[in-house]
Amino acid sequence: MKILLLEDNKKLNQTIKKRLELKGYKVFNYIDGQEAMDKITEGFSCFILDINVPNVDGIKILKKIREYYKEVPVIIISGTVELDIIKESYDFGCNDYLKKPFFIDELEIKIGRLCKIKNDLIYFGQDCTFDYKSSSITISDEVHRLTKKERLLVNLFLTKKNQVLSYEMIENYVWEGSFASIESIRSLIRRLRRIIKDDYIQTVVDTGYIFKSD
Repeated sequence: MKILLLEDNKKLNQTIKKRLELKGYKVFNYIDGQEAMDKITEGFSCFILDINVPNVDGIKILKKIREYYKEVPVIIISGTVELDIIKESYDFGCNDYLKKPFFIDELEIKIGRLCKIKNDLIYFGQDCTFDYKSSSITISDEVHRLTKKERLLVNLFLTKKNQVLSYEMIENYVWEGSFASIESIRSLIRRLRRIIKDDYIQTVVDTGYIFKSD
């Protein structure tokens, strides 16, 4: 799982990064708000934001994140005791707030709670289920194991059912911020269509795809 960390205290920044990487997370850490702002669309599963940082503050970044992602967890970490700022953080969509100083264990617990997959088993049609935990799709009792990219794409489709997903959105989420050509995305779609078979995945010309499901 990719995490974006924004914290301008270099020592705390490195401490958080090291601890979270020991848990198996991929942590991309920044001390400058503008640098973090420029990276928010690169496929992160969680954001950890300090408020008072250089150039662009954490609240502005939180607002921008919510323009792209309504459900990706955002944790604010800050030393402020001003109730108006804390309230503003929640008003703009932060999921949790940690006041400095805090134990890194507290942050780990919050990340684990907020980023937990709520439903391992998702039904998307008659006799069709997706099991995130085992990376498999079951159709009429036939189990199909998925590769990592297939699993990520299915998860994206099922969390955004009946919504148009652009090539860029698929690239950012499935390739976790790395470059993917249009042909690579189309190849992945073809593989998934061979598994699902029914016309759930529909092409939106020159834009991307939509997963049609009741």
